[in-house]
Amino acid sequence: MEIKRTGRPNTWGVRTPLHFNPAAGKKERYWIGREYKTKTEAERALRQWHSDHEAGTLTPRSDMTMGQLMDSWLAKHRGEGTTKEGYEPKIRLHIKPHIGTEKVVEVTDERLGELYRLLETKPIEANDNKPLGPKSVRHVHNIISAALDSVTGPRKLLTVNPAHTANPPTERQIKAAQPDFPTLNDQETAYFLGEVWKPCGNRACDGGLMHHCLRDAPLWTSYAATSCRRSETLGWMWDLIHWDDCAIELAWVVVEEGNTYRLRKLTKNGDDNAIIYVDQALMNVLKRQWERQQAEKERLGPLWVEHGLVFARDGFKLQKGRMAGGPQDPEKVSARWRTARARLELPDDFRLHDWRASKITNDLDNHENPVEVSANARHHSPGYTMTRYGRRRTEGAKKLASSSAARIGLSSLV
Repeated sequence: MEIKRTGRPNTWGVRTPLHFNPAAGKKERYWIGREYKTKTEAERALRQWHSDHEAGTLTPRSDMTMGQLMDSWLAKHRGEGTTKEGYEPKIRLHIKPHIGTEKVVEVTDERLGELYRLLETKPIEANDNKPLGPKSVRHVHNIISAALDSVTGPRKLLTVNPAHTANPPTERQIKAAQPDFPTLNDQETAYFLGEVWKPCGNRACDGGLMHHCLRDAPLWTSYAATSCRRSETLGWMWDLIHWDDCAIELAWVVVEEGNTYRLRKLTKNGDDNAIIYVDQALMNVLKRQWERQQAEKERLGPLWVEHGLVFARDGFKLQKGRMAGGPQDPEKVSARWRTARARLELPDDFRLHDWRASKITNDLDNHENPVEVSANARHHSPGYTMTRYGRRRTEGAKKLASSSAARIGLSSLV
C-alpha cells in the first residue's frame, strides 16, 4: 500500500499475509518494510518473503525474543528424540522464565552471566527446592549458545554470539560438584549374585522357570557382569548374541522420551555396532533366560508379540489389553531394582548405572588391561577410563609407598 509522507515523497509499504510462525507458535502478519520507493520494489520484497517462507529460510526479525528463538531452534533441531526431550524442560523451566521476553539483539554476555549465577544460587521447585548444579547450568549455557549460533553470522540477526564470551561454570567446578556414587567390590558383587539366584522355596516355586521369584536374576546378573548401561542391556537382541564367540553385539537401546519409551538403534552416526566379550558363565545365564522366555511365549500364546529382545516384557501382572514381548519400561525396571536393592541391604544411592562403575573400577583395581577395559566400556580412550573410574587408590597407594621406602632404605634409618 502507498504510505502518505509529509515533506517528502510517498513510500510503499508491504505486510506479510497471515501465516503460522513456528517461532511464536501462532498465526501472525507483520510489516516487511514501509520505505520502498516504488510499488515494484514493494512487490519484489513480498515475492522474496514468499520464497523464503516456503524454503524455511526466513531471516529472523530484529524484534524476535529469546523465547521465540528457543522455540524455533528446538522445532528445527535434527537430533534424536531423547536429545530434544532433554532440551525441552531446560528451555521451559530455566531459560524462558528469566530471559524469554528479552529481545535477542539485546542479550549480552553479562546478562547471560547473571542468568547462570541466578540458576546456581536460587532454589528451584522442580529441582527439590535446590539450585541447579554446575553441570546443569553448563548444559543450559550450551543450549543458549547453540540457539544463538543459528542467528549469528553474515546477513543474520547477530554478528557475534554473546554466549561465546559469557562465563558459565568451568570444568573444574563441574568436576568438583560431581557426587561420588558408591561401587561394590568383587566380594560384594559375588554375595549379591548368590542372593539374587536363590529360589524362594514356596510351594509354587519351580526354580524360576515359570515362577516370578527369579524373574529378574538374569537381568541383574547381566548388569553386574558387563559394563553395559541400562538402555543397552534392555536392547540386547537374540540374533545379535554370538554364542560360539561369547560375544554380544550392541545395536539397540530402549530409551525414555518424555512420559514414554521406545526401542531405537544405538548408533547415531552410522558406525559399526559395538561388540563386547563375556565369559561362558554369562552365556549360560542367557541360555537360562532363553528357556524361561520360551516357556512364557508358550503360556501367553497370542498375547506375546515377538520383538527378538533378550529381556522383553514378560507376562507377570500383565494388564488387560496389553501385550508381552516388547521392550520393558526403563523406569519400571529401575523401580524393581530399588526394591531388590532394599531387600539385599545395598547402599540406598546405589543405582543400576553404578554396576557399570563397579565393573570398570574392579577390573582396573585387578590390573586388567586398561585398553580392553576401555573398549568394553565403549569409552573414547583408556586415559578417560582410568581418570573417570580408577577411584580406589588405597591399596595401590600403600603398595607404592612401601616399594618407594624400600628402594631408598627408609626403614633402616630408625
